[in-house]
Amino acid sequence: MSQPEKGSRIPAFKSIEEEAAFWDSHDSSEFEDEFVEVDDVTFVKASPKKAITVRLEQGSLDDLRKLAREKGIGPSTLARMWILERLHSQDDPASR
Repeated sequence: MSQPEKGSRIPAFKSIEEEAAFWDSHDSSEFEDEFVEVDDVTFVKASPKKAITVRLEQGSLDDLRKLAREKGIGPSTLARMWILERLHSQDDPASR
């Protein structure tokens, strides 16, 4: 995470979730005097994503949709998040 300038009213965030919660409750126009103009921006093309099919029983799909709706995201996004969390935890030696 990037660190704000000294004396900034924008706090340092420990996580993306913490930063998202902050901006959900604040208007960026409150901090316009702290913004810095950027002269050169480079965008990196993301690697293409591939799709897979996961077959679920109707009850499991209904549960997934309900949980995703409660989080305000789609069921595919929630399933992808869970898969990535599991894959990343496999890389962590402490999780074994």
